[in-house]
Amino acid sequence: MNIPNSLTLGRIVLVPLVVWLIITDEMLAAFLVFLLAGMSDAADGFLAKRYGWRTELGAYLDPIADKALLGSIYVTLGLAGHLPAWLVIAVVSRDILIIGAVVLSWMLSRPLTMQPLLISKINTFSQIVLAGLVLAELGFGLGLHQLVNALILVTGTLTIISAAAYFWAWLKLMASYEPAPAPRPPRKRKAAALDTQRSRVRAS
Repeated sequence: MNIPNSLTLGRIVLVPLVVWLIITDEMLAAFLVFLLAGMSDAADGFLAKRYGWRTELGAYLDPIADKALLGSIYVTLGLAGHLPAWLVIAVVSRDILIIGAVVLSWMLSRPLTMQPLLISKINTFSQIVLAGLVLAELGFGLGLHQLVNALILVTGTLTIISAAAYFWAWLKLMASYEPAPAPRPPRKRKAAALDTQRSRVRAS
């Protein structure tokens, strides 16, 4: 267990804490915890690249930590009435769609190698900014209601476009996938070899 993976696990541990802080209306503390999680995300990414500490475990843990943190914050803020229900549904449904596509591909023995799309990266950044801005607004009372409302529309639009883009990319991958030909059974191989030998004998 290296340092980046430890930081990622720490980010997962922060998920129930930030949810509890939002539920108890401790928005300033929730914002600070969210900020700490963002700093740990940046730190583990830097360390993994700088010192070559990338691992297969980290490749799985990092997106899980990000999705768990963002998804939990959006659901909790939605239940508390600080985010519209349609946005929460869009964010959660997109993640379920992606996870479902990966699981279905695995069940069909069709390995999925989709790379993160540009629209997905922009969407994730927008979701992070919106979550932080809402928590900061509730914690500090900055009076940024209009900015929050505008960013809600932007994030919702990006989330829907991102989900559609991933779904389309998944459909194309599934349509173009060609499984490797099954190996011949041993008996058929032997029979084919004997036929070849007989043909050579007859030809000679």
